[in-house]
Amino acid sequence: MSPTTLPTGLEHGHVTFLGAGPGDPGLLTLRAVEALANADVLVAEHEVLDVVRKHARQGVAEVHTDTGPSSDAAPGTGTPQLAVVDGASTTAGPPAVRDAAHLVMEAARGGRRVVRAVSGDPGLDAYAAEEMLACAAAGVPFEVVPGVAAAVGVPAYAGVPLRDAQGADVRFVDARTASDRCWTEVGASDGTVVVSTTLDAVGVAAGELVSAGRKPDTPMTVTVAGTTTRQRTWTATLGTIAQMLKQAKVLPSPEGGRPVIAVVGERSAAAQRDQLSWFESKPLFGWRVLVPRTKEQAASLSDQLRSYGAVPHEVPTIAVEPPRTPQQMERAVKGLVTGRYEWIAFTSVNAVKAVREKFEEYGLDARAFAGIKVAAVGEQTAKALVAFGVKPDLVPSGEQSAAGLLEDWPPYDPVFDPIDRVFLPRADIATETLVAGLIELGWEVDDVTAYRTVRASPPPAETREAIKGGGFDAVLFTSSSTVRNLVGIAGKPHNVTVIACIGPATAKTAEEHGLRVDVMAPEPSVHKLAEALADFGAARRAAALDAGDPVTRPSERRPGARRRRTTT
Repeated sequence: MSPTTLPTGLEHGHVTFLGAGPGDPGLLTLRAVEALANADVLVAEHEVLDVVRKHARQGVAEVHTDTGPSSDAAPGTGTPQLAVVDGASTTAGPPAVRDAAHLVMEAARGGRRVVRAVSGDPGLDAYAAEEMLACAAAGVPFEVVPGVAAAVGVPAYAGVPLRDAQGADVRFVDARTASDRCWTEVGASDGTVVVSTTLDAVGVAAGELVSAGRKPDTPMTVTVAGTTTRQRTWTATLGTIAQMLKQAKVLPSPEGGRPVIAVVGERSAAAQRDQLSWFESKPLFGWRVLVPRTKEQAASLSDQLRSYGAVPHEVPTIAVEPPRTPQQMERAVKGLVTGRYEWIAFTSVNAVKAVREKFEEYGLDARAFAGIKVAAVGEQTAKALVAFGVKPDLVPSGEQSAAGLLEDWPPYDPVFDPIDRVFLPRADIATETLVAGLIELGWEVDDVTAYRTVRASPPPAETREAIKGGGFDAVLFTSSSTVRNLVGIAGKPHNVTVIACIGPATAKTAEEHGLRVDVMAPEPSVHKLAEALADFGAARRAAALDAGDPVTRPSERRPGARRRRTTT
């Protein structure tokens, strides 16, 4: 486009062309995260936006793009089209479709910092190159933050090193734009060829290489949805890959063909992929795991599940509400400030949140805890306190529960303890174990309702159908109430879903609701529960390989297949 058609008022604007990598959000560079945190506007295709948006600051404007075959791009332009959703845009009326370079610079209007995120690496993106040239022509300053190119990152995740000790030549080909001359050159070499193509064109690319001189028995790997938990890799030869994909019933996507990376070559280590496939062999690879907790409660647990290759799906089963009568909580907080208590004990993250909110209401901060001993029931509660600016004096050294807390709690000593009272902010449905134990140790306890727990609203219909229809591979139950509430708001999980429980009491409740418990944590810890599920998945995978069966997820089992009870 001509510089004379560019929007005015672009002085001091700035554009960062950022590589978002091949799909795994963990492959973003530190520089990319920094640029995203400072961006005023994000410009990206929908799938790229999902990778980068969590690193952007709150309130960042977003401009979505569409470059797919089904997009409404102007005929013959060959460039991505962008739909403006930025409220600060000068575009009036409904979202308009504009030229990509024009909108990238329009987003920079008035000195705004724009991040233009592209899949893979900007240096390998033809559209990004055109937009950089347009910025240069208009005098808009820009920078480039490299990303992991799909042609390099995907083979690494597929367990296919591109070079060996002999240093084989590596060539990269985009089959969608490759010329006859390009195919002839790569066909004449004996090095490794990395082909970017679409699923429906893999057979054509293999045929081109054979026609150019490569032997039909040359090893070839094909990876779909690389670096994501949807990744799948097939190993065959140039002569057999098309038939293998057909037999596996691997079909092109309705959007016009999924992007895939194929690696071809005698020395591409395709033969060793069984030993080198570190990603797809994770114990819970691709498993959809239902976590009946809020996002705040499930954050570290979901991260742990992702490290095992799972796709966690958080569904809150309880909602937290203020107490019906706040006066008791108000008196206790005032007593905390005036020196009424020797100890305050937190038995949940929600209790920390409730006290913190009450502090903020009164204009208090963590300094109000000066001179008061603080106890936390476990690591997650302790982390919430540290985030509040309070380092707990007591965290159970053993079991993270009320019983574990009591084991380490010192008895009241009138010589060393000037005050004999404990402030215990808790849920309205909390058990009496801790109160009774503290009284037995000689302490007076102000057991205060800091918050109420009520059953959460039902999840979306799609989630309910997946729960009852076997769309989830596993569900983690962290308490008896999560069992009762999940069944109450969403229905009973399908019999193919692996049921994992944190302990015997939770398992008993699950069985009372007609669920067969497959996995039980060796100790009452959410992280031990996730480990136990990973062990179950690893054993299940090993058994399938030993039997010569394909490795499948529980949700892929045949309808009516019986499940064995396995307790880990």
